[in-house]
Amino acid sequence: MSFIGCDMAVDLGTTNTQVYQRGQGIVLNEPSVVTVNTSTGGITAVGREAKNMIGREPRGVVAVRPLRNGVVADFESAEPMLRYFIRKVHRRRWASRPRVLVCVPCGVTGIERRALIEASIQAGARQVHVIDAPLAAAIGANLPVHEATGSMVVDIGGGTTQVAVISFADVIIGQSIRVAGDVLDDAIIQHVKNKYSLLLGERTAEEIKITIGQAWGLKQKESIEIRGRALTSGLPEAAFISAADIRQALEGPVNAIIAAVKCALGDCPSELSGDLMVRGLVLTGGGALLHGLGTRLRHETGMPVHTADRPLESVALGAGKCVEEFHALQKVLASRSYR
Repeated sequence: MSFIGCDMAVDLGTTNTQVYQRGQGIVLNEPSVVTVNTSTGGITAVGREAKNMIGREPRGVVAVRPLRNGVVADFESAEPMLRYFIRKVHRRRWASRPRVLVCVPCGVTGIERRALIEASIQAGARQVHVIDAPLAAAIGANLPVHEATGSMVVDIGGGTTQVAVISFADVIIGQSIRVAGDVLDDAIIQHVKNKYSLLLGERTAEEIKITIGQAWGLKQKESIEIRGRALTSGLPEAAFISAADIRQALEGPVNAIIAAVKCALGDCPSELSGDLMVRGLVLTGGGALLHGLGTRLRHETGMPVHTADRPLESVALGAGKCVEEFHALQKVLASRSYR
């Protein structure tokens, strides 16, 4: 069997969905968000259009994220969202339905894995294969996953952080924690609420994290103005917050990520541990862009730490390589396909 035509790889993430089409690369990158009419239950917007409505929804419309922690939390919303993305890429309606490679978090239950597969089939896939997301991230980061040497990847997405030690195209050690980008945003919201009595929205918290968020004391004196709703008066209000303040807010989630890395290293066989001390670990996912995270991990573990060239796209690129070179890489896929 080979992937032909418009067959594709889908990185169905908690925050964003990316679709890789064979021969064309990543052709779609949109937020994993839909808006739902509360009266009829119908989908009114999908993707980027839906995300732009978060916090600004008109009456009778609510924004929903169908995936939580990397798995399907709302099947009724996930299936039409995925169908929209697939049909946006696979425009030839008259042609055969595409075969789809779906990335799944390591450590998911059989029910959660089946829900992702079922959503893909209901969305129009003719056949579905699955690959562990950290393995796809390692392939996308150009790590030698097929060789007799250990490689370590830390993929920090929107819903989960996945830590994996890989050798011979298999995940030898896999740790998955539900602490990632969304939890970092929530930590900022709670910190500002408790210290400044301001209520921030999700998008504002994400912008703060991207602008001055840090895991290491790099820019202690940098500060920005934030705007939100005052809890005391209910009126709009502004305040200045420093990078050091945000680092304090993020300390808990960052420590949880570091603890997951240390736990995986502690479970690693001694031979692979020796490889990792030389090769180090690679950061992928949006969380890899948090300022100072690599420096913090290097300080805590004593290992070399690298960031993938395209961390936001590593999973989709790795899954795409499996689509492009299916015969060469089919052993990294789940042995069972689904129809």
